[in-house]
Amino acid sequence: MKKRLLFIILAVLPLFTMAQPSWVKKATKSVFTLKTFAEDGSLIGSSNGFFTSTNGDAVSNYTPFKGASRAVVIDASGKELPVISIIGVNDMYDVVKFRVNGKTQPLIISSGTTPVNSQVWLLPYHEIKNVPAGTIRKAETFQGEYKYYTIAMTMPANTVSTPLINQAGEVVGLMQQPAIDNDTLSYAVSARFADSLKISGFGMNEATLQQTKIKKELPDDIKEAVLALYMASSRQDSASYVSMVEDFIIKFPHAADGYMYRAQIEASDNDFAAAEKDMEMAIKNSTQKDDAHYNYARMIYNKIIFQSNVPYDNWSFDKALEEIRLANTLNPQPTYRQIEANILFGQKNYKEAYNIYIELLNTNLKGAEVYFSAARCKEMQKDSTAMLALLDSAMNCFTKPYLKEAAPYLWARAQARLQAKKYRDAIADMNDYEELMVANINDNFYYLRHQAEVDGRLYQQALNDITRAIVMNPKETFYYAEKASLEIRVGLYDNAMATAKESLSIDPNDSDGYLFLGVAQCLKGNKKEGILNLKKAKEMGNLQAESLIEKYK
Repeated sequence: MKKRLLFIILAVLPLFTMAQPSWVKKATKSVFTLKTFAEDGSLIGSSNGFFTSTNGDAVSNYTPFKGASRAVVIDASGKELPVISIIGVNDMYDVVKFRVNGKTQPLIISSGTTPVNSQVWLLPYHEIKNVPAGTIRKAETFQGEYKYYTIAMTMPANTVSTPLINQAGEVVGLMQQPAIDNDTLSYAVSARFADSLKISGFGMNEATLQQTKIKKELPDDIKEAVLALYMASSRQDSASYVSMVEDFIIKFPHAADGYMYRAQIEASDNDFAAAEKDMEMAIKNSTQKDDAHYNYARMIYNKIIFQSNVPYDNWSFDKALEEIRLANTLNPQPTYRQIEANILFGQKNYKEAYNIYIELLNTNLKGAEVYFSAARCKEMQKDSTAMLALLDSAMNCFTKPYLKEAAPYLWARAQARLQAKKYRDAIADMNDYEELMVANINDNFYYLRHQAEVDGRLYQQALNDITRAIVMNPKETFYYAEKASLEIRVGLYDNAMATAKESLSIDPNDSDGYLFLGVAQCLKGNKKEGILNLKKAKEMGNLQAESLIEKYK
């Protein structure tokens, strides 16, 4: 009992008896209060922290930043400094490194480990006569080189993220949220760990970082920064992405990547003059000139194909061809030749484009896409035999059971087989396509397959498919007319009458409904009513009705 009492006395005694160290007055100038705000300006949270460099680098706990759109720090003199970017985050230890706008007075971070039983001091935001002191009781290692400290000390209220400082006036830790209020043990995570935080290229899109809307600092390493841009291009909102690209150009003004990414943004906004200027800057700065010319050629080609409604005389197929040929001259690549062939196809130079596609079949690009592109050239040259052979080669790049990657080529071959009047072969491709794309199949697919089945004299399948089209789109009376017509063709007159009446119940002004109802009635032997319905169709302007009236009256 006496030993336990002695331990408590020794643990608590430093809070009252240790003299204030000489470094306290100067060190308090490096500690601040942090405040974070939502988009509407309301306060989200507040905490503490301290500066770690003269250029505004600082550390604190991350919790107040979650959901925040803006943050400020208030230094010891009462000056308010806006937070301009997040440099790094670790959610497990609830620490963040960020940067404020302005010159700052940093604390010195200890480079070593503070031994157990060493005396340490907690430095609050404002200077006080007796700074709280304690003793290191435990120093646990994490991530191989950093320490997590347990301190015999009761933390005063509102001192989370204040610095824990050793006898030499160096910061050893960042105070953590205590488990319970007035606990006699407190905890601190290594200040060196907090100051080492940074965002990697992959880390830019981590869920933890996405919890705050405050801008994230690009990595200092250019390769990591380029990776961050690439990752952000598809995952961040457009405003954040544009801001990131601008930050990249400011941080790496002599790198080509920033200008290329900005050019892509400008081109998508139809600002082709600005995109042209940035691409010229990218080519000038690039250490891989061929890649820059290739990207420029692709940008011009995509503009002509997908944004043809917005004229820009400086960008033409000829300009794109010039750029891609420059790229290939500098560094011959199959990919560059493929783009060249695509451009030639766009120029309707099908023969030269075809020759390049055939050449590419002897490279690592050999595959369904190249066979398909060559087939399109033959289609435009009206060589249906060669086109079908190339589409067969495209499909031979896949094996059954097919994966979804085969779907576009299956559909293309189905259409080509229809044009060649190879109806049953086309239907086989459509069946495989349906199996692959069943979740995306619509009523039009079943209508088209129904047509192929009619031409292939597969009447029952055709009736099944036109019925499926009606089930998927029951308000489309055109499908009812197709079904009634087919039912009449195969002698199902009662069914045809029912189909026609169903169509008229949807649209009483549908002349086809009266037309097929009348034809079915006439063929069934009820010419009196049939002729009356054919006359109604004629009155509605149906051009087929008159000849049918003459045929059946």
